[in-house]
Amino acid sequence: MIFYITGGERSGKSSYAQNLALSLSNTPKYVATSRIWGDDHRKRIDRHIADRDERWTSIEEEKIVSKVIKPKDVVVIDCVTLWLTNFYVDTKNDIEKSLELAKIEFDKLLDIDATIIIISNEIGMGVHAQTEIGRKFTELQGWMNQHIAKHADKATLMVSGIPVKLK
Repeated sequence: MIFYITGGERSGKSSYAQNLALSLSNTPKYVATSRIWGDDHRKRIDRHIADRDERWTSIEEEKIVSKVIKPKDVVVIDCVTLWLTNFYVDTKNDIEKSLELAKIEFDKLLDIDATIIIISNEIGMGVHAQTEIGRKFTELQGWMNQHIAKHADKATLMVSGIPVKLK
């Protein structure tokens, strides 16, 4: 089962996803896709880990998320934007290659008998990116969001802390 949770910044996506995971399992996994970009970033990540109680298993995986998900797991993947950033940086901002690699990895999740709650951002609904790299990334994010939503069993858009069912 794939749950897709999307929305803008600070829309309530992570809280909603975590509450959903806890309603489905007493021992969910939290897969953080962010790369560690510096000491301040590491501290922020450590604070996020500390916010989750002992029921959670926290795993950091930058790109190959399928390797840390086992059958019957209940997993929150947070988030597609940071995950895509890793592909985008590693391919030197190549949209097509990044999208290809991300789709290949996401499609592996479809073959795992697990409950996967995947969080993404609707960055195209926000401020228009000022740089070409930023505009290209917004396109990449939109295309990947469409791919995930197409294959998700359920999709929810978070707006001001309110879940809106898409499918």
